[in-house]
Amino acid sequence: MSVVDRGPTGAALHEVVPGVFAWVQPDGTWWVNNAGAVTGADGVIVVDTCATEERTRRFLGAVDAATGGLSVVMAVNTHQHGDHTYGNSVLPETAVIFGHEAMRRGLGEDVIIDRCPAFWAPVPDWGNVTKRLPGVAVHAETTLFTGGRRVELRHPGFAAHTPGDLVAWLPEERVLFTGDLIFHGLTPLVFMGSVEGALRALDWVAAFDPDHVVPGHGPLVGRDGLADVLAAHERYYRFILDVARGGRERGRTPLAAARECDLGEFRDWADAERLVLNLHRAYADADGGELDLMAALHDAVTWNGGPLTTHVCPLD
Repeated sequence: MSVVDRGPTGAALHEVVPGVFAWVQPDGTWWVNNAGAVTGADGVIVVDTCATEERTRRFLGAVDAATGGLSVVMAVNTHQHGDHTYGNSVLPETAVIFGHEAMRRGLGEDVIIDRCPAFWAPVPDWGNVTKRLPGVAVHAETTLFTGGRRVELRHPGFAAHTPGDLVAWLPEERVLFTGDLIFHGLTPLVFMGSVEGALRALDWVAAFDPDHVVPGHGPLVGRDGLADVLAAHERYYRFILDVARGGRERGRTPLAAARECDLGEFRDWADAERLVLNLHRAYADADGGELDLMAALHDAVTWNGGPLTTHVCPLD
């Protein structure tokens, strides 16, 4: 694996296997995601964009340089969240975007792109972006080709990180783009999906038996490291379920349960305040109700002692 381009924010374009690239943005925290590009005789298939116009342009510029100006003909959104989708409008107008039907619906309802609430500091400046939804909605799975290169888009069949997660799987190259089913080395986020579903999705990811994994956030993962990464996720999700179960039994709110628990091995993971958001999800699922998004974010800010830190600076 080689680094073919390194950007001014520390982001780097890695050639995972010949003609398949991963754009890795450190440190992977709030609004700082990974993306990718798959090349073939018919052009480039992009996997996700970035949170801001500027970051997406850097990503696409690196891909353009690495491929000798090969055209972007298709793109995939692995889920609805803005760090993976707000840059959609920077893609060429002719590029066809694919996303799960639930992802398309969720992005259509997104309001943060228009006016980001002050739950984060600094509040990101998205730049000159507009909401651009996928033109093709995927129900369960579909297959894309660029030349002879095959890219399979698959949905796990249940809500995990979100209701509309897709992975992009290259079976011949054994490269898996997981989107946010994997957060490598930082706190996972499932408040718009399902804790139980995210737990089930770990076995689903493992069943691909990939040689190379491009997570939604954090460093790339090779075959030798995947079992440890998945095991860490499993321990975290079981921890969330245990804290939620105990909190509900004692009549505690998600915020109170979060304040009383010991994060233990997860204490040093970045974005630890996601504990509160994930507990809100676990409570809502156990009660059979809907998650109050604004209340969950307010509680996360309270637990954090201030707005959630983002490293996407206002002018970036």
